Amino acid sequence: MSTSTENATKTNVWPIFRYRDARAAIRFLVTAFGFEEAAVYGEGDSVDHAELSWPGGGGVMLSSYRDDGPLGQMLPGTGAAYLVVENPDALYERAVAAGADVAMGLRDEDYGSRGFTCRDPEGVYWSFGTYAGA
Repeated sequence: MSTSTENATKTNVWPIFRYRDARAAIRFLVTAFGFEEAAVYGEGDSVDHAELSWPGGGGVMLSSYRDDGPLGQMLPGTGAAYLVVENPDALYERAVAAGADVAMGLRDEDYGSRGFTCRDPEGVYWSFGTYAGA
C-alpha cells in the first residue's frame, strides 16, 4: 500500500475550467498568479485545450466554452481551486496588481495556513495558502 507522501510525488491534480475568453484567461492566470503556459491548442480566439503548469507541480487545464462533449454543462466562470504557495504575501501583491478581485484578503487561519482568495475576471475563485494538507 502506498502512503500519502508517495502519492504526492506520483499524482498531480489538474482542475478543468471553461472560459468565454480563454485567451484572456490564460494571460491573466500567467500574469496574476504565475502559471506557466505549457500548451495551447486552437485557432483565432478559440482555445480547444490549454495546459497551464503550476510551478510547484500539477496545473490547470482550460478551454473556450462550448456546449458539446462531456463537459458541455460546465458553465464558464464557475469553479474554484486551492493552490499551495510558499510566499502568499508576494503572490497577493502580484494578483492585486494584475487586477484580481479580492474575495478574502491575506489572513492567518487557525489551522496554520496563511493565504487569500480572489476571483479571476470571469468569476472563478482562486485560493492560495501555505497549508499543504494533513
